[in-house]
Amino acid sequence: MAGVLAGCGGPGDSGDVTLKLVAADYGDSAANSSKKYWAKVVEGFEKDNPGIDVEVTVHSWNDVDREVKEMVKKGEAPDLAQIGAYADYAAQDKLYEADELLSIATQADFMTPLARAGEVHRIQYGMPFASSTRLLFYNTKLFKDAHLTPPRTWGELQSAAKALKARGVKIPYALPLGPEEAPAETLMWMLSGGGGYTDEVGSYDIDSKQNAKTFAWLRDELVGKGLTGPTPPAKMNRAEAFAAFSRGDVGMLNGHPTLMKMAAKKGVKFGMVPAPGVNGKAQATMGVADWMMAFKQNGHRKEAGKFLDYVYSEKNVLDFSNEYDILPVTNSASEAMAKDRGHTELGKFLKELPTSQLYPVGKTSWAQVSASIKQNIGRTVDKNGNPSSILGQIQNKAATAENAE
Repeated sequence: MAGVLAGCGGPGDSGDVTLKLVAADYGDSAANSSKKYWAKVVEGFEKDNPGIDVEVTVHSWNDVDREVKEMVKKGEAPDLAQIGAYADYAAQDKLYEADELLSIATQADFMTPLARAGEVHRIQYGMPFASSTRLLFYNTKLFKDAHLTPPRTWGELQSAAKALKARGVKIPYALPLGPEEAPAETLMWMLSGGGGYTDEVGSYDIDSKQNAKTFAWLRDELVGKGLTGPTPPAKMNRAEAFAAFSRGDVGMLNGHPTLMKMAAKKGVKFGMVPAPGVNGKAQATMGVADWMMAFKQNGHRKEAGKFLDYVYSEKNVLDFSNEYDILPVTNSASEAMAKDRGHTELGKFLKELPTSQLYPVGKTSWAQVSASIKQNIGRTVDKNGNPSSILGQIQNKAATAENAE
């Protein structure tokens, strides 16, 4: 009996192993589904690594996080998951550390802001898989008609918005602080005002003086002067703002690479510049990342590591980034893309990545804090909104959630 079992290839043995990966779909149709990307990657890997099979299940972004959560709850965790968040699983000690999986060269190749965002207590569990930054989009036709140049400061942004309003532009500046993606617009404005969600040591600092000043300026100088259109920012969602820009109804808004395709499809000509700050270009822009993680449950550390080293090769990272107009997460692929596409529109986003700041996704409390921001931040810019008070309430909830971690 012992002899039979020894030949069965238990966890981590050299026998045949099947790795299970659950991944998100970045395509918008069957023609460009992520299934095709993974099929190609798996084919190449299995050819070079007989004895390791990889089964990939691809779900839409609406379902993928929930599917993985349910698998883990049932005690059937996949070996690998490429989803939106990793911190809860790291906190439950369900994940391998990145340096238990990856070669030194692969781990060192991750871009620094992204690698840092994958850490919990300075240990990396989340491996960045896809990334993006934000830029200020502006409608070039509306700007040309009003003899405007792209703004570099808050004052110039306000002046441009006033000129657009005077010419009858429906939404001079779109400020989506509605529940769909309020944390993104919030962070972009916090960073441009010299603040952010956390301080230098990584503790929540939501009610800082800089953040309170930023939202007071938005309340008084943009929203209060009727420069953000007829929908109150608390009710304006990102999808609605992007659709309005693609119709030609918006003068300016913060956007990510997806908006380029949406606007081009509708024939809207646009330009893009780094986010304006108080007195010049903002010191940092917002970055976002999606995550790869490896679960300990099945014991396939060695095989999962081999596959991840292959996944993060320069060619595979570049192929994925080029297919979906998403920024690469490694230095080698970023340098290759900069050489090839640095002069293109995507290159402008790439340029902002090294100094970007991400959500504090390494905190298990972030999900609660994010929900609180979605619910409350829009009220800071209401006519009688009190930014200091509202930011203070969010900060108190954040501190309580953080202390419970």
